[in-house]
Amino acid sequence: MASALKIGFLGAGRMANALARGMVVAGLTQGRQVVASDPSAAARKGFAEAVKGRGVGSNLEVLKAAQVVFLAVKPHLVTSVLEEVRPHFGKSHLLISIAAGVSVATLEAGLNPGARVIRVMPNTPALVGASASAFSLGSSATRRDGELVQKLFSAVGLAFQVEEKLLDAVTGLSGSGPAYIYMVIEALSDGGVAAGLPREMATQLAAQTVLGSAQMVLQTGLHPGALKDMVTSPGGTTIEGVHELERSGVRAAFMNAVRAAARKARRLGRPARGEVKISE
Repeated sequence: MASALKIGFLGAGRMANALARGMVVAGLTQGRQVVASDPSAAARKGFAEAVKGRGVGSNLEVLKAAQVVFLAVKPHLVTSVLEEVRPHFGKSHLLISIAAGVSVATLEAGLNPGARVIRVMPNTPALVGASASAFSLGSSATRRDGELVQKLFSAVGLAFQVEEKLLDAVTGLSGSGPAYIYMVIEALSDGGVAAGLPREMATQLAAQTVLGSAQMVLQTGLHPGALKDMVTSPGGTTIEGVHELERSGVRAAFMNAVRAAARKARRLGRPARGEVKISE
């Protein structure tokens, strides 16, 4: 695949960088076969240096160079970008959109009839091969298109094909989730410092604790609650800490954060319809 797959990005921001670098590291393509467009010269330069690919100022140049094209712009820019590339978007092209909240219907309406479109919600840990992604196929996307996207995103983490109606929830959970976990790591580190640990040690211990705990969930297949119970000895230190977390409403706060981010994703995708409430 590395000798044939040419990948283009419309937009050279952080997520484009993360995905491109992850796919190059995974051996799915080579830096010289990756191109990204962006109006910012600094963004183009940063992408080229990070990926060892090309940064260009023209979206149309990306379509000329690649058949697999990632739409990696802010949601409010999607319509104008699609309008620009539509006359040059052919049957050989596959559009993979990572624009948060932008529906398949919107993407297809912005291109010519029959355009192959797949909507994906990834997250930034793709940069270190640990992304959590979900994707949904458009009406003209083929099974082979889906298999390609599965392969691309599985190379940089986990990838699930889902019904499109679930992608806003994915956005609120794994799309925004890394920010929540960074806050957890920072808070744990602060607690360690408050208890007397040096800052660098506290941060590394906190990050490693989160990493190891996540691996336990993924590798054992046990419910997180069961793993928690394995750590909480009767009358011990951990149950004291868990009690404090429960008193502070930490569990509800995380649930509320996911729901709020999912609601925002829905508003981004359907700005004309107003807020769409998530059922209780």
